[in-house]
Parts: sequence; C-alpha cells; structure tokens
Amino acid sequence: MTLENKIEIVKDILKDKKVAIGFSGGADSTLIAYLASKVSSDVLAITIDNHLFPDNFIKHTQNTAQEFNIKHHVIDIDFYEDEEFLKNLPSRCHSCRNLMYDKIKECAIANGFDFICDGNNISDLVIDRPGILITYKMNFNTPLMDAKLTSKEIHEYLNKNNIEYSRSTTCLATRIPTNTQVNRDKIEKINESEKILSDISGCELVKVRDFNEVSICEVNDFSKIINENSFNEINDKLKSIGYKKICLNLSPLDDNEDINLDYENGQFQYQLPFTINLENTKSKLIKKIVFENSEKIELEKISINKNGLIEGHNFKNYDEALFEFMDTLPQIRRNV
Repeated sequence: MTLENKIEIVKDILKDKKVAIGFSGGADSTLIAYLASKVSSDVLAITIDNHLFPDNFIKHTQNTAQEFNIKHHVIDIDFYEDEEFLKNLPSRCHSCRNLMYDKIKECAIANGFDFICDGNNISDLVIDRPGILITYKMNFNTPLMDAKLTSKEIHEYLNKNNIEYSRSTTCLATRIPTNTQVNRDKIEKINESEKILSDISGCELVKVRDFNEVSICEVNDFSKIINENSFNEINDKLKSIGYKKICLNLSPLDDNEDINLDYENGQFQYQLPFTINLENTKSKLIKKIVFENSEKIELEKISINKNGLIEGHNFKNYDEALFEFMDTLPQIRRNV
C-alpha cells in the first residue's frame, strides 16, 4: 500500500465528522489536524498544558491551529499537584495519559464533538509506550493506526507537503529515570539545559537526561557540536546550572520509527519490548484462534507469545507478512 493510499484512508475516516483531536503539535497530531481541516465538518484541537513540556510548546500548538483554521482549547492541569505522578513510577506514562485523556474526552463531549482521536500510529505499537492502553480504555479513535501509517511515513508526508510540526513535544519528566522523584527544580534544570543544547547544536531534536549530578546530552545531528569550542561551551553552561559531569550519547536521536521484519522463506520473528497479557489479547482478537496455552496464542499465520515474541509463518512474500503483522498489532494487549 502506498503512502498516498494510506493518507486517503485517514481522510475517509475523518470525512464529514466533527473531529476532536488530542493535539500536541507533533508530527502525528499535526497530520490528523491538517487532514481533518480539509475533510471534516468541524475540528477541535485540544492541548493539555501539564507544566512539563518544553518552552514554546503551547505557543506552537496555538499557531498551528490558527494556521489550519481550526478551533483550539488549552486545558491546564498542574501535574506538580499530583503526588502519584511525582513518584515517577515505571507506569508513569500510563498514569499521565489517563489524566490527560480524561480531560480531553470531557472537553470534546462538552463541545459537541463525537469523534475523539489521538495521533497514535502503527509504529507506536512496537515501542515501550504503555499509554496506548489508555487510548483503548477510553475508546479514542486512531486514524493513523487504522491506516497502518508509521512515524517515518508521517514525517515523509509532512516534509513533502511543507507542513510544519514540532519535533520537541515529549514530556520533560521522561528525562528522569523512573522511581526517581520528579520536582519543579529538576524539570526547570532540564528545560534550561535543552534550550542551551538546542541553541549550540542547532538541532530540532535534543534531550538532556538527568541523573542527579550527571547529565547525558542527546541530539539528532552531531555535525555542529563535534568540535572543541562547542564541547567546551556545552560543558561550561550545563555545569553552571548545576551538573558536575556532562556526557554525550553517541547514538543520535531518531524519531523516524519504522517497522521492519526479520523475514526469510515465508517466516518472520519480531520481539516486542514488553510482555503480553494473553487473556486481554484473546478478548480482542477478531481472527480465529487455532491453539492457545498459558504461554502463547496461535492464529492461522501468527503466533503471539507471552514474552512479547511475535512469529509468523506461511507467507507468500514480505509485504503480506508485514500487513498481517500490522493488522494484528492493534489487537495485542500488553502488560504495564
């Protein structure tokens, strides 16, 4: 299926509906907002300000909504007042999305919007993002996932059509290791560090991981900082705001997630980075189960293992295997 075919599927899903979108201004929600502005009867972009996003986050969402000529609501939720969130448990993204989606849904319904969606795409399902369970729980629609669009394809379409989007829309609390308390001072320190790193590197995508006195800097393009002057400037400025040791992650940041199968002779294996809740998965499967036990579920051509390993067999070609894998992913229910 071509990229344009997938875009047409999204348009058909959104066509003539009153569409409310959980809107961050990132690539995924920007694509939905853009397409909805072309084909939907009415569009409302809903942004949560949880006080934990990078600078200019809210301003960017406002500007984008205005450019697309769609309605826009900003809902203020101060996560610093939520003690459970501040504990920063491994399930933090699950808890965070639960808080945000409840408010998005409430706002959408109050304003008469009956089709509520988010920007989850198909490649989000092969990454360790437990918040997807809240999307399912609250019955948010997922047009990009339904069209089997990956992050890489979404970026390709936006860039090809000169549609601007923010590459810095992730919660700054994700820069702090789990089971480490989140507080305002840490978040402000991370925010200031990322502004410094962005200014010096010229990169759109930067992250500074906080390990108390140690910071780990990540960028998507090293070309502007691989020199002594930049290293010294980053080192001096980040030390001036409280870090004692400044490290650089030599693996570049990459938000072009795609799905590639290890395929050979009609078979494939794909290891998901989480375990599977088989009981919940069984209740969602629309394909016939041919065998099951406590460790796995077998469909006609797909085996879903409790440990997260997905196996496929008896496929005619790679494209058929990839389609079947993508078709099965939204029916899988992970453990948190």
